[in-house]
Amino acid sequence: MRILVYPHDLRMGGSQLNAIELGAAVKQLGHEVILFGQPGPLAERGMGLGLEFIAAPAPGKRPSPSVISALVRTVRERRIDIVHGYEWPPALECLAAARIVRGTTAAATVMSMAVAPFIPTSMPLMVGTEQIRHAESSSGRSNVHLLEPPVDLPMNSPDADLDLVAFRNRWGLDQHHFTVVCVSRLAKELKLEGILSAIDAVNQLAADIPVRLVITGTGPAEGIVNAHAARVNEARGERTIIPTGELADPRPAYAVADVVLGMGGSALRGLSFGKPLVVQGERGFWELLTPDSLPLFLWQGWYGSGPGSAGPGAAGLVSVLGKLVEDKTLRTELGVFGRSVVEGRFSLTGAALLQTELYQHFMSDTAAQRPHLLAEASAAGRYGSYVVRRRYLRLRGQQPSEDFNARPVAVQAAASGLITAKEA
Repeated sequence: MRILVYPHDLRMGGSQLNAIELGAAVKQLGHEVILFGQPGPLAERGMGLGLEFIAAPAPGKRPSPSVISALVRTVRERRIDIVHGYEWPPALECLAAARIVRGTTAAATVMSMAVAPFIPTSMPLMVGTEQIRHAESSSGRSNVHLLEPPVDLPMNSPDADLDLVAFRNRWGLDQHHFTVVCVSRLAKELKLEGILSAIDAVNQLAADIPVRLVITGTGPAEGIVNAHAARVNEARGERTIIPTGELADPRPAYAVADVVLGMGGSALRGLSFGKPLVVQGERGFWELLTPDSLPLFLWQGWYGSGPGSAGPGAAGLVSVLGKLVEDKTLRTELGVFGRSVVEGRFSLTGAALLQTELYQHFMSDTAAQRPHLLAEASAAGRYGSYVVRRRYLRLRGQQPSEDFNARPVAVQAAASGLITAKEA
């Protein structure tokens, strides 16, 4: 197969990394895979994994006519079989290109916490959690499949060849301090509340034990995070909170951690290094991964909404971290357990095999390849409503920067009381 993979951008982020690493793994299975998108730091990562990179034009408004034109040209010149867009703007642009070039199949992956309602229900779709797949299927989408975010296990391993001495020296990390690590995009939606809560929790712990919080990443909320970290450090008279900014390779941060805080793909990469994991969510959610809590995360993904079992917000996280600080045996047991979970269910090799099977299914499904005028017209109407609402919110200064992460399916399900049966 000849496949074009189009992430929504090529800055550092979980969905983009999944797209690139999975594309490279599919290429290793003998297929031709091209990486298409806006130039960014991850373009070099893709080329380093053996993917050819084709730069897309600047998009402007989405979906972008100039991007669609470039896709059509590339698909025709390279005789692409599958155009695969990650998140909603590339998904719609890939669908438009496939409608222009006959014989090409468009597919979409959404790793956000909810699916944009204007992705046509007829379009082949892959999502990252069973809860989202169930929600989409229940709403009438017939061609939706689960493909959980995978992890490159050899690259993300306790045995990975990393210069941890240099990393510790660079950031002033000695082994006498308990090290908590959070690798995350610093976004206002979905992420910020938990990161600020983690800073407050570690600040409380630092009154009694030597502890550090390393925050790795960048994003729109970086200034807020850095300012809060600076206030804590000034009050404590030491670097208790250590923001590193974005790292081209964040693996050493996971490797030096005593415990990882995270959600989504970052949570899984922490587990792959054999570290205990406290899953971050919203509305005060923190939950330690254990054999008892695993079914929850296999259902709704590595995220949650509302107080965890140890209590809400910083107080709940203090309780969880305090238990881990005191019990090294527990940390070791949970680290071994977490690594086994990733090996058993989230390997990149297994995901690549499933991805190729899905591609072949999409290409052979003649019903999925036909234009579905009613579904696509209905989706266009929903998109029009979305644009009008965004403009209204922008005029009021209320426009979210990451709108579908601002309305996670897990939060909607919690509000309607539909979670517990599937999670039990």
